[in-house]
Amino acid sequence: MSAPITVWRAALALLVVCLLAAACSVIQKGTDMLGSAGNTAGTVQTVKTAADKVRSSFADITEEEEYYIGRSVAAMILARYPVYQNDALTRYVNAVGNAVALFSDRPEIYAGYHFLILDTEEVNALAAPGGMIFVTKGLLRRCKDEETLALILAHEVGHVAAKHGLQAIKKSRLTDAFMYLGSQAVQHFGSEDLAKLTTAFEGALNDIVEQLVVRGYDRASEYEADGLAVKFGARTGYEPGAIVRFLKTMVGDTTNAAGKGWFKTHPSPEDRIDRAGRAIAALGPAPKIDAARTQRFVQSAATLK
Repeated sequence: MSAPITVWRAALALLVVCLLAAACSVIQKGTDMLGSAGNTAGTVQTVKTAADKVRSSFADITEEEEYYIGRSVAAMILARYPVYQNDALTRYVNAVGNAVALFSDRPEIYAGYHFLILDTEEVNALAAPGGMIFVTKGLLRRCKDEETLALILAHEVGHVAAKHGLQAIKKSRLTDAFMYLGSQAVQHFGSEDLAKLTTAFEGALNDIVEQLVVRGYDRASEYEADGLAVKFGARTGYEPGAIVRFLKTMVGDTTNAAGKGWFKTHPSPEDRIDRAGRAIAALGPAPKIDAARTQRFVQSAATLK
């Protein structure tokens, strides 16, 4: 088994253990409550009630659960793409990304936002649940200044802020896995039960990775993330028109980047440009391009090999 696959399987196992522990905790509370009342005849019903609460609580995944789901998704992405080893450039991307995240609608999340560069010439950026965001070397090469990089990262932060990844997971096989966690059998899990639960989560996480990497988000999600990018970028002090300039590079592109990553978009680039333009106009006076930031970007991007 290769190292990347081993890593994501370990992350998957950690996710299952954490969610299993949460389910056991809630069920144990129900049993303890029953015992303190000195009533053993109603054990089955009380535990069933506790299990129902587990299913109800997972209707809205907590930030800690979101983090572990995102960590597993991130591990699966890293099984597909190697990490670009450039510490200085990675620190720079994290500085820009965390700046726009700080001015987002979700500035504080369970383990913070983390940005990583993928060693591929594919033009793409990906946002896993829980604030784990990836940007490719190919996309960085397409950026002309820090404003563009910031608005692209703000778009990905927008996906996290709006919980688009979690919404996709909820619609997948993850729902069945959570229902399984909420059953009384969770107290008596054996190796076969754990294998079934792990398989359920693996299928669900594959669903979300396929959406992020292959299918992309739907039209409504992309429109919303573009609008949030404009808002978050302007709040941070970046010139929001950078996202329009980047979207324009998608129009009529004939390179092998067309149809992949950020160029593979369900709403047409023209529609996204029009909507983003209107969002920028609605801001009123907006920040301008800063020459010092552009110089900082040029110096950082010069290390890209």
